[in-house]
Amino acid sequence: MTWRDHLPPVRGKLFLDEPLAPFTWFRVGGPADVLFLPADANDLSAFLAALPPEVAVTTLGVGSNVIVRDGGIEGVVVRLAGRGFADIHIEAADASVVAEPGALDAAVARAAMRAGIAGLEFYAGIPGTIGGALTMNAGCYGAETKDVLKIAWGVDRAGVQHVRTVGDMGYTYRHSAVPEGEMIWLGAVFQGRPDDPPSIEARMAEITARRETTQPIREKTGGSTFRNPAGMSAWRLVDEAGWRGKPFGGAMFSPLHANFMINPGDASAADLEGLGEAVRADVAAKTGVLLEWEIKRVGRPS
Repeated sequence: MTWRDHLPPVRGKLFLDEPLAPFTWFRVGGPADVLFLPADANDLSAFLAALPPEVAVTTLGVGSNVIVRDGGIEGVVVRLAGRGFADIHIEAADASVVAEPGALDAAVARAAMRAGIAGLEFYAGIPGTIGGALTMNAGCYGAETKDVLKIAWGVDRAGVQHVRTVGDMGYTYRHSAVPEGEMIWLGAVFQGRPDDPPSIEARMAEITARRETTQPIREKTGGSTFRNPAGMSAWRLVDEAGWRGKPFGGAMFSPLHANFMINPGDASAADLEGLGEAVRADVAAKTGVLLEWEIKRVGRPS
């Protein structure tokens, strides 16, 4: 008998040894010991409160910025996506947007645009969900989550709800001071400003066009692999080290964008992570710059 034989009752769905590769953009990774799809926030809170505290919990959105290792993930994986976690609500009176964690960043940008709320256009260029954006201060093209966030709320490992202001988040470049795993985000309020919808739409179209011509968005990828070092571009360092389009096992950095790893066929998670570490070592040897991962790597090696 193990903890998996005594899981708390839920209104959502529980799966044992569920493969996670279909839930990630790289399409790699082993199974979750337990995969939990909560029905709503109350279902999640009650489950966490009743789950033995020693059981590890990992949150997964749409899997756009993560490598799940081939050995899978220990404990419970909570997936917050789709019905129950993707609502977007407009507060027209003060030009703010309320979004749940599973809402796609691009969908939030479009909802704001239709309501005549500017400032969130940059989310049209981010391949992920609001939960991930809150966790890593997601941004692109000169704007970041910290620029528009007012407050966020979530639950801790014990299922207790907390509210955080943007000042509480301790945001820096692609980083939050909230410790990893301390909070499962359930929603946020973003502050925009009134503007003409066609003008907002034009700016979003420019962002989308730029992304489509410079990034391998139709490949099995995970977005930017490395954070940009201060005053430098990660893609340029990878490119100048000779890794653009160079195969490594079943993985490579995209010929289109040298900071985007891709799975062009049947790469394993070990191929992808091994490629990233090989590039980090090579760039460090050639330039003295140690690139930092932007893509999250979770789980057990095979």
